Amino acid sequence: MLIKSYFILLFTMLVDLDHLFATPLFDACRCSIGFHPLHSYIAIIAYFAMFLYPKTRIIGLGLLMHMATDAIDCVFIRENCF
Repeated sequence: MLIKSYFILLFTMLVDLDHLFATPLFDACRCSIGFHPLHSYIAIIAYFAMFLYPKTRIIGLGLLMHMATDAIDCVFIRENCF
């Protein structure tokens, strides 16, 4: 079960594939939260709902952890770019 959970958490990093549809592809001063479709506030609510449902809890946890790290990154962006 531990290995399965590890790979599920690893695959939740694929949520960053929505960055490939941004123009420009990379912007050092862009916050992901609220900009990319899979990083929107509605998506975060859906990830929280997934976390509450036992069958999708580990997927929801991985996605929420990813959003939390992106939110921390947004704090550093705000300090260094503006």
